[in-house]
Amino acid sequence: MSFQPEAVRAFEHAGWQRAASSYGNSFAHATAPFVAPLLEAAGISPGQQILDVACGPGYLAAAAAGRGATAHGLDFSAEMVGIARSIHPDIVVTEGDAENLPYPDGTFHAVVSSFGIHHVPRPELALAESKRVLKPGARIAFTVWATPEENIAWSLVFDAIARHGNRSAAQAPPPGALNRIDECVRALEAADFADGSAEIVRAEWFLPDAHALIAALSAGTVRMAALIGAQEPSALAAIASDIDGQAERFRRDQNLAIPIAAVLARGRKTVD
Repeated sequence: MSFQPEAVRAFEHAGWQRAASSYGNSFAHATAPFVAPLLEAAGISPGQQILDVACGPGYLAAAAAGRGATAHGLDFSAEMVGIARSIHPDIVVTEGDAENLPYPDGTFHAVVSSFGIHHVPRPELALAESKRVLKPGARIAFTVWATPEENIAWSLVFDAIARHGNRSAAQAPPPGALNRIDECVRALEAADFADGSAEIVRAEWFLPDAHALIAALSAGTVRMAALIGAQEPSALAAIASDIDGQAERFRRDQNLAIPIAAVLARGRKTVD
């Protein structure tokens, strides 16, 4: 299947409109540990104007505001924007396109994105737009999920589906590749950011069992939800049992502490 940006956009938009209402009580628990490292990488400090691209319910923007910044959020999902505005009424949240940001040149002291850039059809355009709206010398920082080899929660699901289901059942439009350190650094360089770098950041996702993992991914994600939802109902019990067996080594008291990993990338707009 060839890359079709508008098909990716339509697929992602429909998925996030659906997931918006349940995201906060499901998948947000997986992304939360990466908020502080992301803000540190962006050098967020009091008095700055900050833009959170693909802000979802606004948790990252709110954390930046908690550090004294004036935070703005942008998301293409009207459902997400509505939730962000209701939860964080003091943050200006705009419905808009990461590939065509509705802000003047040189507006922000930092642009951040928490697990959003890899959902944009053309991340290179989103990064170029981010650079445009940054002040000279200002920073960008973003997180994306690492590959399943690094990201145990993902590999547990993918491997179980490969054994008991169908890995290609979702028929989702293929995304761009942006889940490795070198890919993120190349994307920053292509957008003409200076001092581009990336690293793996690790955390744990606490869940009682495989059914909770599957439920969280089904409720609060798009691509993983599509893959799980496309499995035959008769296969889901075997998939959950497989995950439980493989994940038991991560049991800690009443919960599984499943290792998860992100790529944290950063760069700087040059001073002309």
